[in-house]
Amino acid sequence: MNTPIPPVISRTSQLSRDDPADARKIRQSATDFEALLMRQILKSARSADSGGWLGGGEDQAGQSMVELGEEYLAQVLAAEGGLGMARLISDGLRDRRLARD
Repeated sequence: MNTPIPPVISRTSQLSRDDPADARKIRQSATDFEALLMRQILKSARSADSGGWLGGGEDQAGQSMVELGEEYLAQVLAAEGGLGMARLISDGLRDRRLARD
């Protein structure tokens, strides 16, 4: 599952700093990006363990289920704060926009 990296900066270049909907878009983009990074970390951890983790992945169906589980876990972790990267990214973008305006 190769998910493209969300273009956080280009998507936020036309956003207003005063609009709460735009602030939510920035936060969601940053959370999506963090989830992508967490999926890559989980995928690397699984591939480092040649036996697979979660007891699956030996066949195509098992592999698909493990990837789906990793994707869901990464999304939930990122939505709940994850590594804190989404907050740092969105705060940084907000500060950058404030300095530019």
